Formats: sequence, C-alpha cells, structure tokens
Amino acid sequence: MNKKFSPNILSRAMRVVALLVIICAFGIEALAQNTAAGTQIQNQASATYSDGGGGSYSSVSNTVTVTVAQVSGLTITPDAGSVPNVVPGQTGVNFSFTVTNTGNFSDQVRFLASGASVNLSGPATLSAAWIDVNGNGTYESGTDVDIKSNGADVLSSSLAQNASLTVVVVVNVNAGATGGNTINVQLGDTAAGGPSFDNQAADSSAHEVRTVATTSVNGMREARGDRTATVDTDAQLQLALTAPAGPVPLGSTIAYDWQLCNTGIRAASAVTLTNAPAGSNSGVFIIAPIPAGTQLDATQSFPGGVGVLYSTSPLSNNPLTTAVWTTTLPPLASVTRVAFNVGATLAAGACSPSITLNVKITTTDATNSILEQGDAYAKNTIGTQITAQSPQRQTLLQMVGSVLNGPQNAPGAIGPTDNNDDYTNKSVSTGIAGIAPGGATTASGVVTFTNTLQNSGNANDTFTLAVPTFPAGSTVKVTVNAVQTVVVNNGVATGNAISPVSLAFGASADYQVEVTLPSGKTVLTGYDTVIRATSGNTNTSTNDTIDRVYTGFVQLTKTATVNNSTGVGGPNDAVPGAVITFKITYTNVSSSGGTGCVTLTASNIVITEDGTTNLPNNWATYTTHVVGATDSLGGTITGDVASSNVLTDTIASLAPGASGDFIFKRQIK
Repeated sequence: MNKKFSPNILSRAMRVVALLVIICAFGIEALAQNTAAGTQIQNQASATYSDGGGGSYSSVSNTVTVTVAQVSGLTITPDAGSVPNVVPGQTGVNFSFTVTNTGNFSDQVRFLASGASVNLSGPATLSAAWIDVNGNGTYESGTDVDIKSNGADVLSSSLAQNASLTVVVVVNVNAGATGGNTINVQLGDTAAGGPSFDNQAADSSAHEVRTVATTSVNGMREARGDRTATVDTDAQLQLALTAPAGPVPLGSTIAYDWQLCNTGIRAASAVTLTNAPAGSNSGVFIIAPIPAGTQLDATQSFPGGVGVLYSTSPLSNNPLTTAVWTTTLPPLASVTRVAFNVGATLAAGACSPSITLNVKITTTDATNSILEQGDAYAKNTIGTQITAQSPQRQTLLQMVGSVLNGPQNAPGAIGPTDNNDDYTNKSVSTGIAGIAPGGATTASGVVTFTNTLQNSGNANDTFTLAVPTFPAGSTVKVTVNAVQTVVVNNGVATGNAISPVSLAFGASADYQVEVTLPSGKTVLTGYDTVIRATSGNTNTSTNDTIDRVYTGFVQLTKTATVNNSTGVGGPNDAVPGAVITFKITYTNVSSSGGTGCVTLTASNIVITEDGTTNLPNNWATYTTHVVGATDSLGGTITGDVASSNVLTDTIASLAPGASGDFIFKRQIK
C-alpha cells in the first residue's frame, strides 16, 4: 500500500513553531530575552515517501515566517543594597544605581522632572543626581545628564538591548541625625514585582523610572532599585568633672577631677591651638578655667602622657583661636586657664586618664560659692570641630558668721573689759532739776540712741537683735529700716521680734534704740539697756552693746570748814570773825574707759554761789567775802571782790570721771 503525504503533519509543525514565537514574545518573565525584535523566524517542512513499488519521493512545504515582536524590559540594581555607614553632618554621600535595558530592542529611559524619580527618606537631603555618562562617579557638566535640577522629564540616550547606564544620587546627612537612623534612597518606585521590583508595567506613579517606547507588545515598563545607609554616632565627647560640694574653709584647696571620654563609635581627632608652641598645639584638649575667687595651686600632679599648657589671657578670649598658651608655668595668680592635651586622637569608647587640677581659694567672701565648668575640643571623622562642656560644679564655702555691735560708726568699740561692754552714754534732761544727790527723778525721760551693726563674718548674713537687759519700768523701742518695734513696755518684755538686719559681707547699718525711763529713778545714776546682735550664719556669734541712760551726770558736793583764829572759842568754832571755807566738788559721774565708746563730757559748767536770793542760802546776810576764791581745774570765777555776795565759777568741760573743786571763803560778821 502506498503511503501518502498528509497536510495535517505540516499544519501541526507550523503550530508548534508559532507557539514558540509567542512564548518568546510574551513569556519574558520566564525566559531570557535574547532574540532581538524584528528577527524573522522561518520554517519550511520537508517529507520523504515511497509508492510501494520501490519508488522514492520527497516533498517540501511552503515557508512560514514569524517576525519577533518588540518587548520592553527594565531593571534597576541594586535591590535592598547598602553603602558604607555615614555620620551626622556628612556631605557628598554617593548612592549609585545601574539601570539596564532588558528589552529586546534599543530603548530610552525616562527620568521625571525636578528629580522626582529619586525618592529619599531619612535624615538627609538630596544634593545631586545625574546619569553618569562616562562612569567616573563625578558630575561633569556637558557630559553627564542632570536629573535633579531638570525642569522637564529627561530621556536617556538610546540603550541597546542589555546595555546599562549608571545613575549617581548624592545626599547630605543632616547634622541632627542620630546613631541608628537609616537613610534610604530609591530610584523609581514600583511597588510590584518584589523582591527585585523590576520590569513592571508602568503606571505613571510619582517617582517612576520607565522605558519610553510605546510600540512594544507589553507596553512601557518601570523598575525600582534602592540602597540604604546607616547613621553611625560619630566621635562624641563627654567631659566629666567632679568637685567637693563643700562647704570648705576659706584659704583651703579645691581638687577638680577631669576625664574626657569618646562615647561615639568613630575616633576623635586633633584640633589646633592657634597661639600655642609648635609641637604642643595639636591634640584633643580639655580646657579648664581657673574659677573666680581662686588661683592655681602650687602643688600639682598630672598623669604622664598628658601635655599641659597655661594661659594668662582673659577668659573672654576664644581658647582655640585668640588665647595665648605656654608650656612654662607663669606666676600662679596670673593663670586663667589650663589646657590638657590628652592625645592626638581619642578612640571610640575610650577615655582619657583622670586629671586632677588643684586651685587655692583666695576670696575672703564666703557668700558666693566657687563655680567651675570646663570644655573639651576635638574633630570628628568629617573634620568638624566637636565640643563638650562639663557639668557646672559648685563648691560651697564655709560661712563663718561674726558680728560687731556698738556705738554709731564704731561697731568694733571696746568697753572697759571687752567688746561686749562697750557703751553709749546719754542723759535725760527732765525730772532732775533741783534734785539733790540720792533723790528721785520727778518726770519720765526719753533718750534715743543710734547704734551701728557690722557684718564682720566672711559672708552675707542676716542678724537678729534682742534686748536681754533693760531698766526696771522702762519702755524700749528698736527701729530697723524705719520699722519700729516695741520690745519692752513699762518694764515688761513684749516678745515682739525686731526686724532682722540683712548685711552684705563687710557691710554696716545703723539702727535706733529709744529708751523711756519712768519717774522715780535715782538721780546721777546710769541705767543700762543691753542690745544683743546674733549672726544668722553662726548663731553662737553674738555681740552686745550698752545704751546707758543717766539721770544727770554732774554731781555737786559741798563741804564747809571753819577756821577760828579770833581767840574766842576753839579753832573750829563758828564765832564772829571766824572764816568759813566753802568747797564745792563737782564730779562727772558718767562711765569712762574703753575704745570707741561714746562718753558724756560736761561742758560750760556754771556753778553759782548766791547768798542773797537762792533759798535756803542766807550767808550773804551773816558773812562778808574774803577775796581769793579758787578752782582746782582753772575755772573762770567772777564776783571775787570784797563786797561780793554772788560768785560764779565757769568750767569749760569736765571729762567722764573727772572732778574739780571750787573754793571760796566768808568771814562771819
């Protein structure tokens, strides 16, 4: 039986070829796109057969031609890539991407206007982006293509099948970025097709990168690549300072302990002191000012390997750029700063040796504490100067309260014994006229004293005043800063608190004391009111002063002696012709002694002897004057004539405790 060619065989073969072409054209996700668009795939079938009688035959089909269609494709790499870690403030960080035409024909790539194809997140700003035409990583105007500042979409040059271009994206890390932050740069933004996010149908999204040709069977395609950088904590300084809290005595030494640590994960490097000796001027520095109220102590012991420099420049000068430094120790009192060079670098996580700086307290005022605060200087890995400031440490000074309380303008007055019995003497002028010694006053009297209080301690202080001693029956009022307080009323303490007196270190203030003596007080007597001041800083520090009120202070004592030389009677018999000698002793009975106390000096004392009118005097009637009156202190006597019945003796002044005698004679008629 003869075999015949069947057209069905050829038809089935052609269908297989056509199916393969379609798979090549549309199965781009599964098969490599190696066949270029426009390639013609031809197929012609052939067959052989026989006629059963020994004859052989052959046959061919018609030729079928299939042309490969345009298929677009695009990839951007890397995906989930990274760049070396960055630090805050770092600029010019490059993120590079490779954009590849994976279609089967030459195509262009579209980048959106104004850099929109770059999607940046994290603590950074976009600095530049370009197509790196020559691949050298540096933007060259006229060669490379700017895709950041482009006002319109940018099309790349035509990319052949499987050809690539490089895109460089440059960012600046924010100075405020912190360790552990991440910065992500995406070129393109397709959300489909993970994990590679390549060769996806373009959807006109906000940050897309896509192909340009519209004739491909699968339309325009887009892709996405991304890279991430992690922010490291750059070199970071931390300056520790410890100091005694106090209180410490004036004149003692304060030890300050300094230590500098790098808490970042990058090394710190050196800065330069502009006006320091070469060889000592570069390093990582701790700069410690000498606190106000102190000076550099003569005794120091610094760790080995730590360089030490001194400055006498004012603290207002910038320590790095304008302060002048020396390695030679200047006079201690002139040093304003000490710089410690702890090395050319300070490794990440490392600390300098602990450095002790001793200063001596020179202030005499303990009111204000001693304050210290220093700074450290270095550079980080991007060459930026970094600083650290220590905590401010306060050292209290030992405040020793002390008070002087005395007469006006003489708070340090000394009495007969010490500075607790200094005094101010004054006298009443009422209720004493015509009262003989030993008699009582006939009216009350008011005297006002002004005392001065001085802060003699070593700090500002607030003082309290009290009246522990006062005359019986008296009323005492104390006035401080125009506020009057009744402390004693008619001999009874009221319990009222006197306004406190606040005084700065070394300052003084006046206050007033008003003393009212009742009537009935013995004349020619001093009555004491004691005012006690107490320090608020040291309540065991007190000082007393006495405000003493006299009820008159010049005492007159008269005596008479008879000298009888008439021959009648005895030598002291008062007979006609005998002479009576009258002596008036005048005495200032007020207290004296001490230094700075206020005493009572009697002045312009006029003693009058009138034998005619001043009852009970009647001696003018029965006696005649004997010329020759005298005053032991040189007083001026008038009326010393034979016919006189009235004499006066004027004494210019009489000091406390002093006395004199006025003597005149009369002959009995």
